Amino acid sequence: MDIGILGPLVVRVDGTSVVPSAAKPRQVLALLAANAGQQTSTETIAQELWGSSPPSNPSGVVQTYVKQLRRAIAAALDPAGSRSAKDVLRRGHHGYLLDMPGTATDAHEFDRLATRGLRALVEGDGAEASRALEQALGLWRGPALADVRTGSGLEVEAQCLEEARRAALDGRITADLQLGRHAQLIGELTMLTARFPLQESLHAQLMVALYRCGRSSQALHVYQRMRAAHIEELGIEPSHRLRKLHRAVLEADPMLDSPVPSLAAF
Repeated sequence: MDIGILGPLVVRVDGTSVVPSAAKPRQVLALLAANAGQQTSTETIAQELWGSSPPSNPSGVVQTYVKQLRRAIAAALDPAGSRSAKDVLRRGHHGYLLDMPGTATDAHEFDRLATRGLRALVEGDGAEASRALEQALGLWRGPALADVRTGSGLEVEAQCLEEARRAALDGRITADLQLGRHAQLIGELTMLTARFPLQESLHAQLMVALYRCGRSSQALHVYQRMRAAHIEELGIEPSHRLRKLHRAVLEADPMLDSPVPSLAAF
């Protein structure tokens, strides 16, 4: 079974997609996929689907959706195989689970690679950090669960995944700056700061990259632009650390040329 939630939902059994087009069954499958190998209670599924306004018999409706999913799984299974649809989408004591040996979701692989990369970054191995984090980020195909209607449970799952993605991206850029790749990063960071005008770490990284390329005036412009956005949107000045980085650029602080380019250095 192939499961992907880092983008549009992917669930393939023996190479055949079993993702339904109907919104509610797709939502059930997404919840089971996000928790592959672990039981998801009927109550959790009902909360995901209907929140505080469930139908009169939510467990019965959930069972109907599960039957629809099992029909799709049965059609996709290799007839010569030993497993049935009920073996793949199993009923547990309190709910249901997707259970196929050897199944690994793209989210699990992302977490494995991101953990390895961030550990390497802490240990000072920039090359390994950049390589592992780039591989982790390459697993993403778009926003998490991009084509699934999300309730409270899946919304939290998607937000957690996006936070992990941002941490991996920040780590990969930090590693690349440590490796002296500042010139190659300017285009990417320019795009990212335009997309996330209030995210300080990205602006700090762009300021450092520009400064190291001899473009101090542009680094100062990045700060002024972000400061204006902070004041307009949030009514506050940028953080003390970013203001300290701004002063470092103004004063051509030698710290800016050190191998530690992150905001935490200031």
